[in-house]
Amino acid sequence: MSGLPPGTGPERRRNRRVLRSQEAEAPSPDPLVPEPQTPDQAAAPHSESTEPAPRRVGRLRRLPWARMLLGLALAGALVASLVALPVRQVTVSGHSRLTEAQVRRLAGLGGAENSFGWLYYGAWRARGLLQNPWVQAAVVTRTFPDRVAIQVTERRPLALFTRLDGRTVMVAQDGTLLPRAGAPVNLPVIQGWGPERLSDALQVLRALGQYNVKSVLYSPSGLKVKLAAGSVWSGDVHALLKYAGSISMYPNKNINIYPWGVSVQE
Repeated sequence: MSGLPPGTGPERRRNRRVLRSQEAEAPSPDPLVPEPQTPDQAAAPHSESTEPAPRRVGRLRRLPWARMLLGLALAGALVASLVALPVRQVTVSGHSRLTEAQVRRLAGLGGAENSFGWLYYGAWRARGLLQNPWVQAAVVTRTFPDRVAIQVTERRPLALFTRLDGRTVMVAQDGTLLPRAGAPVNLPVIQGWGPERLSDALQVLRALGQYNVKSVLYSPSGLKVKLAAGSVWSGDVHALLKYAGSISMYPNKNINIYPWGVSVQE
């Protein structure tokens, strides 16, 4: 037996070599592989920094300038379209009461079409046409690159209407009042007293148009229709329209129509 103390000599050296070998064989932590987390660490929310990145702040500060540049570009494009694509040709059709100049002016193209862009011309610009009582409908057609065609449908006068204030105007089938200037001489006349009954008179005129009506007189008691020869009276519009065929049965007679029947007088 040797007199060396335990842990010294070759045995101790071997133990030391083994320890060094174990330490050398222990794997070093890989910086790319995350370390395993405990359940408490995995459940804990990750805290994020609330400080804005300097580069993003600079980008946000530049947004107002970008918007201003975009607005200037759009304004420039609008001006360029107005100059590059003006309305140069305007054609008008379907008008008889209104002149071509009046139609163009109502459509927003009266003498200044070269200053307005074809690209942006539309119904919103031509809405003035429907503000005139003579215009019943209008169709506006654009043709590239600079042409606008306007087709109007005018109202036709159905009768002369003497208002309660004494003024006489023309009236269309839909009841629209029209200027009297240029009224045809053969229009029937609507007049009367008491509460105005224009809608009833127009209804009778439309129904009896084939009988050459000369006038329709209204009063609180009823309506009297004067024909070229003879007349028709009724206190009820519906009864008059129901028995209107009696005019053909009794031509040149004075006919009174009641809800219960017809009375004929010489």
